[in-house]
Amino acid sequence: MAKYSEEFKLKVVLEYLQGTLGYPLMAKKYQIGAESQVRRWVRAYKEFGRKGLSVKKKKAIYSVQFKVDVLHFIKQTGASYQETAIQFKLNNPSLIANWNDKFLKEGVEGLQEKAKGRPSMSKKPQATPTQKEMSREEQLERENELLRLEVAYLNKLKAFRENPDAFLEKHKQRLPLNSKKKNSD
Repeated sequence: MAKYSEEFKLKVVLEYLQGTLGYPLMAKKYQIGAESQVRRWVRAYKEFGRKGLSVKKKKAIYSVQFKVDVLHFIKQTGASYQETAIQFKLNNPSLIANWNDKFLKEGVEGLQEKAKGRPSMSKKPQATPTQKEMSREEQLERENELLRLEVAYLNKLKAFRENPDAFLEKHKQRLPLNSKKKNSD
């Protein structure tokens, strides 16, 4: 559960925007841990409206490539987490900070989604129907293809670890900095 409700955040932001108190006094008045929290709420409200203050009901899942693009944007532009979150339409700058920490500790593997919880137990081990129907030759071809993919992945990972900047530059996608996306609401 979120520490502050959307209504509470909206009340604080609207009072701040009326101009009676600054960030430190607003934080003190409402017993908010840090004035930077109020600052983030105000900025999110100015950029995204009320949606910027809402707590997500469902956890969004982002691809590894998206996360790398976000981190690359920070490195190239020197933007803050807050500015980057606004650029990429995210309302949680601390999410980007977490990605950055994981990337620095574990590399690209740290950015991959990990299955949480305990795997379910199936009553019977079930082979997929395609494996049963494949001939021995087809199974070997499939295994060879999977091994080729694994080797290619490991080679890219090795190249990235040796020189992350060159790898990111080679594989970066152009970011539409000045284009306006249509809202999908």
